[in-house]
Amino acid sequence: MGRVRTKTVKKAARLMIEKYYPRLTLDFDTNKKICDEVAAIPSKRLRNKIAGFVTHLMKRIKKGPVRGISFKLQEEERERKDNYVPDVSALQVDLIEVDSDTKDMLRSIGLGDLAGVQVVSLENLPSNKPVFQHRGERRDRGERRERGERSGAPKKPEAPVGAPEEAY
Repeated sequence: MGRVRTKTVKKAARLMIEKYYPRLTLDFDTNKKICDEVAAIPSKRLRNKIAGFVTHLMKRIKKGPVRGISFKLQEEERERKDNYVPDVSALQVDLIEVDSDTKDMLRSIGLGDLAGVQVVSLENLPSNKPVFQHRGERRDRGERRERGERSGAPKKPEAPVGAPEEAY
């Protein structure tokens, strides 16, 4: 019995999706019947592998565009996104708040009279620093213990000087 190569299965599945996308579903059994109808697949094993990969790709397509597959619906969606023009530009800003140092720098390069630039004190400027959130509040760790010391373990009493160690 010959082996079914992965390349053959993937190539056939991609071609089927490109040609018969509207008929295919997320259900393996339905896709298996469609594979049987639209393609002359020599063996049951190969048909099942192709139908399985078609189902897998259909699930991926549902989430977003898939590399290597180009069909009309996907192309139309991409073109629609490319041609989209927003009503108001994200770059359109009426007022820019800067600190006095930045305003001085603008004046030094000859841009001191720009419209919409307003000087604000450093406390009032919005911060671009990321806000880190810890799961719990940080607490003081206390004093460091010596290596090998445990908090819950009973301590071995120290032997008096000159006494044999076995006694203690």
